Amino acid sequence: MRLDELFGAAAGAARAVRVRELAYDARAVRPGSVFFCVPGFTRDGHDFAPDAVARGASALVVQRPLRLGVPEVVVPDVRAAMAPAAARLAGDPTARLRVVGITGTNGKTTTAFLLRALLEAGGLRTGLLGTVTSVVGGAERPVVRTTPEAVDLQRTFRAMLDAGDEACVMEVSSHALALGRADAIHWAAAVFCNLTQDHLDFHADMEDYFAAKQRLFAARPRATAVNVDDPYGARLAATLDPTRLTTFGLHAAGAQLRATGVRFDRHGSEFAADGLSLRLPLPGRFNVLNALGAVAVARALGVDDATIAAALPAAGRVPGRFEPVDEGQPFAVLVDYAHTPDSLENVLRAARELAEGRVLAVFGAGGDRDRGKRPLMGAAARLADLTVVTSDNPRSEDPAAIMAAVLAGVPSGVAVEAEPDRRAAIARVVAVAGAGDVVVIAGKGHEQGQELAGGRTQPFDDVTVAREALRARAPARAADASVGGGA
Repeated sequence: MRLDELFGAAAGAARAVRVRELAYDARAVRPGSVFFCVPGFTRDGHDFAPDAVARGASALVVQRPLRLGVPEVVVPDVRAAMAPAAARLAGDPTARLRVVGITGTNGKTTTAFLLRALLEAGGLRTGLLGTVTSVVGGAERPVVRTTPEAVDLQRTFRAMLDAGDEACVMEVSSHALALGRADAIHWAAAVFCNLTQDHLDFHADMEDYFAAKQRLFAARPRATAVNVDDPYGARLAATLDPTRLTTFGLHAAGAQLRATGVRFDRHGSEFAADGLSLRLPLPGRFNVLNALGAVAVARALGVDDATIAAALPAAGRVPGRFEPVDEGQPFAVLVDYAHTPDSLENVLRAARELAEGRVLAVFGAGGDRDRGKRPLMGAAARLADLTVVTSDNPRSEDPAAIMAAVLAGVPSGVAVEAEPDRRAAIARVVAVAGAGDVVVIAGKGHEQGQELAGGRTQPFDDVTVAREALRARAPARAADASVGGGA
């Protein structure tokens, strides 16, 4: 493709330059690449332009002239220019691929997994882009971030089409929306899950955070589904075309898809909604909401009710989302990604409804992120009978300082302990759990490492560590039983 086909008149006299591929990282430049000099938060891509030219860049996209001996496309905003150019070079794949965007503070991953299962059951081969994994043409790929940069995103859409995918379900982060990564996508549908405090290290305030989420819906998806139990969802729904909208909820009286008769146990949930009797292999009211969003979009994309009712129970669990760890112990151990005040409270409330005994919790808060949510995380300890506050991706910060901020929010009289060693914290609650209790290990979910200072990541998996703690406890239980039997 020629430079002018990507950038129009901005290509200037260099319009006939042939473009092989696009790059935003100078290390990925190959001969024939166009390099986007993206200004970042800590580094400016313009500073890496000489390296890109040395590696064979055929042209640069810049916000200021650099005069490095290769053609330059000067634009007002390099980042904003990426998505349209990437879509053109990839052949505008989302004009054919039916893409569903799912956004919200919590629930994106679960909703995406459930929706993909429903669409596949309805005969649509469906790709997946999200926090836990991506699936292209039925094959899993690792992920770097929830929503990739526009260049990678459009390239992946192209790969999905080429591999036979007809649709794609993707999580859309507020960062991606604010930074234009999700521009130039033809949205078949969009889901709004909820909005609660998070990412205020990036967004100026909650209104700015909400405005970023609204950008997905301002792109006029052909169908929308919005959780109107959520106050921000109700605000959003009031602005959308009602002929394209399905509202859903558990409590909102006006919700078009409203769950009633909700019941659940450790194995899942049962509920009715708009004539459907549904079984979900995930407990928790928050997961019922996730399922409603998935059902609404599946219907909008042509999946019939009988297929939905048959497919939802078989949708399978999502890694690190209310994930059970079972070694035959007489109590439940659940690992969840909950790392915001609202999601943690939802998980602990769900655990309370499942527990025949106590609720025991382990959680912390991440470093170098929204500090305002730390005491709010601590306040959630009131919903457990015992909480152990621990370390969770401290990054460059002192874990003890983060924990102190969390502990400052714990109400007086609430049973709480502090243990900076996450492995020891998990072992502690497993050791004291008794029959009928529910242990919740929150914050990391599917993650496979602890992010430490200097960009170092130490391997760590909550599920594996919980399993080790349960196995270490098993001989003690056996010994106790033996002593009791011989007395």
